[in-house]
Amino acid sequence: MKFTLLFCSVSLLAFSGCIRTLAVSTVGGIADDGFEAFTSERDLEFAGQALPGNLKLLEVMLKSDPDNVRLLRLLSQGYASYSLAFLEGNDDTRAKDFYMRSRDFGYRIMRQDASLSKALDGTPDDLKAELAKRGKDDVPGVFWSAFGLGSYIQLSLQDPSALADLPKAEIMMEFVARVDSSYYYGGSHLFLGTLAGMRPQMLGGNPEKSKAHFETAIRISGGKFLMTYVYYASSYAVQTQNEELFTELLTKVRDASPDILPEFRLANMIAKKKAEALLAKKSDLF
Repeated sequence: MKFTLLFCSVSLLAFSGCIRTLAVSTVGGIADDGFEAFTSERDLEFAGQALPGNLKLLEVMLKSDPDNVRLLRLLSQGYASYSLAFLEGNDDTRAKDFYMRSRDFGYRIMRQDASLSKALDGTPDDLKAELAKRGKDDVPGVFWSAFGLGSYIQLSLQDPSALADLPKAEIMMEFVARVDSSYYYGGSHLFLGTLAGMRPQMLGGNPEKSKAHFETAIRISGGKFLMTYVYYASSYAVQTQNEELFTELLTKVRDASPDILPEFRLANMIAKKKAEALLAKKSDLF
């Protein structure tokens, strides 16, 4: 009788654990759809109020399934998106913190592979060599890790310890550009174009390389992902002091309809807001 009760108790616990894992997996699929609904939102204020609570809900779900790649990706993307849209330029200290959260959730995806985890802890050359063996399945984790890390570095240019990680961020985005250049509307090219364009040539900047990356990103998205034009203007055009191009790119964003890319309407609304802010600062930049 005791054995039967013990067996039933253990079985019930195991069954309960399976149900919980199944529930998280199912809700994770719904969360994917929900995030798509969020990225199509046009009201910035509404989105800014809604996103933090939804991110915390995803973290609660992650507690029951800590290695769930779908939830980790959504959290990495979500924290990066929130920081870019609502913190950067207003509260850079919090923006940096949220970018690091994005990086860390992305790293948790990458670290599920022992070899990739070891490479992350090694030199940039170690990481480059390991990524050379990888394919499209690794792209989401690598992309969002690099996006969070690179965005943090961009806000921490006076911090030598942050700059020390720049080669790794660049290597990760070069991997994405090589293996799946269309991922996130050519996001790897946008990142690499910004990186090559924002630095003076004496510090490793490369205007021609920057321009080529941006033009590739524009081609991939059909010119519909407006954030590409914003970074093209704020990095390449500013660094080369091309005021005409700067104005042309940002005016294009300002005048474009956010509905040209309905599934990423929110990103385009953010791009339009950033374009207006940059145009207002033009006299300070040229």
